[in-house]
Amino acid sequence: MSAFHFDTLVWHWPIAIYLFLAGASAGAMFFAVLLKHVCLKEKAYQSGFVQAACIVAAIAVLAGLGILVLDLTKPWDFWKILVFYNPTSVMSMGVLILMLYQVFMYAWIAITFRQPIDDFCKTRLPIVGKLTSMLTRYEAGITGLLVIFSVSLGAYTGFLLSAQPHFPMWNTPVLPLLFLVSGLSSGAAASLLGGVLLKGSPNGQEVRFIHKVEIPLILGEMLLIFTFFLGLVFSGGQSKVAAFNAIGEGFWGLVFWFGIMGLGLSAPLAMNLFMTATSKRKYSYVAGTACLSLLGVILLRNFVLYTGQMVVN
Repeated sequence: MSAFHFDTLVWHWPIAIYLFLAGASAGAMFFAVLLKHVCLKEKAYQSGFVQAACIVAAIAVLAGLGILVLDLTKPWDFWKILVFYNPTSVMSMGVLILMLYQVFMYAWIAITFRQPIDDFCKTRLPIVGKLTSMLTRYEAGITGLLVIFSVSLGAYTGFLLSAQPHFPMWNTPVLPLLFLVSGLSSGAAASLLGGVLLKGSPNGQEVRFIHKVEIPLILGEMLLIFTFFLGLVFSGGQSKVAAFNAIGEGFWGLVFWFGIMGLGLSAPLAMNLFMTATSKRKYSYVAGTACLSLLGVILLRNFVLYTGQMVVN
């Protein structure tokens, strides 16, 4: 049986990429909000890391939606999902979360980057200044709703799989939480990588703050992976078969132990701890750690998607 082609396969790699992009967008936006309100305040728009987080969040969610639409059997009928919502459909509720998340994301970006936006539009399009002024009056509410929908979007990427009844490896309440934490981790990594590429200081307060949050995130992700598989084993039956099938010998076992647990989690954790212990962070360390974290999350999404479909009830 091929690692990528088998009889029970329903969803393939485009869905894994969609899940990765949606989680990364939610995570990047979450960290943009944290950076602004904890570290940078009104100067947030000047930070390369906040700029990178907003760019990543906007592009990733649009790219994820594009992949989702193209993967549909009838992509030209996608507009129906946007208009007709079914509260009993996980996919329909996910699209609704995506739409609301984007509304508050763009509103928050407009508020955060109000000064350069207003300066640019002052003579060209004065009405934009009135719009950003109105949005700024509701900044607290918009920020709160953005955090709620970004967390909801991150967790939804796991709910989408756990709602499928025929695949025992996915039928666990741990999966949405695992995907939320790994999505936050990918958002942090993408923001760091984009920030240093935009000439942000690798030793700045933004990097130090993100690393301080990222270390417990990685430890939490490791704990959730352990809980995830322990729960499957204790459930017995096909769930136990699915767990050992996923992390045993073969291609996906190598992906799990070497790719996810090794390169994707243990290496970034060690590098983060090393940078925390030293007085100065370097570009190569920050960028390298971020790339390994992103690799780990991409591998995790593909690993769960493919191995979860190898055993059915």
